Amino acid sequence: MGSPFIELPSVDSTNNYALRQVHEGLAGHGSAFFAYEQTAGKGQMGKRWLSEKGANITLSVVIQPKSLQILQQFQVSACIATAVRRFLAGYVSEDVKIKWPNDLYWFDRKLGGILIENNIGSSPPVWQWAIVGIGLNINQTSFSPDLANPVSLKQITGKSFDTRKLAEELCVVMNNYFTELVQKGVDKIYKEYSGCLYKLNESVKLKKGSSVFSTTIKGVTKNGELVTHNSVVETHFSFGEIAWII
Repeated sequence: MGSPFIELPSVDSTNNYALRQVHEGLAGHGSAFFAYEQTAGKGQMGKRWLSEKGANITLSVVIQPKSLQILQQFQVSACIATAVRRFLAGYVSEDVKIKWPNDLYWFDRKLGGILIENNIGSSPPVWQWAIVGIGLNINQTSFSPDLANPVSLKQITGKSFDTRKLAEELCVVMNNYFTELVQKGVDKIYKEYSGCLYKLNESVKLKKGSSVFSTTIKGVTKNGELVTHNSVVETHFSFGEIAWII
């Protein structure tokens, strides 16, 4: 991953740009698109990803999952999240966690997020492409009041970073983890992902519909369901079914 590594002064969304390049036959597996500015960055569940121009990592990488099955989508998500967490842990020595399914947190503050958009053919169903979008707060120190709990590497460490260089380093780490997934399976990655879960074995508040409830995070299944437990019941939640109250 990261070859070729394309720098873009400004785009609407690196995911949108990468997908257009794929459809035009101009990008293949491993192509990485790094933008200094996004005018319409995309987050999970249709949210916008807000990022200061030139201050952060806004990156999309194309994956062609030839040897993987459609049912392995969460394995790729866990693989990428674990790789990004490992990369960040090289700069932040304490408490970088993965908030299910694939946000990156430092204590109770958000360092970054991942948005994976899949292209699946219909006749027959074939997993053709995955566009992996990554947004990481690097040098930004002032954030929109609409963001509840952001934090950046600069705020944590007091240092400024070369965002392009960091993005290239991140691609190397992701490539190593993806190679592990393809060649050896998900077990090692799943163990690492599970051990780095945000609020593991801690009580949290979650929201489902209009109902807010307390429960304890117990883990994530290999098909990507969040496992929680209260005093009497173990419950599994699918992505999009609940929201965190932090």
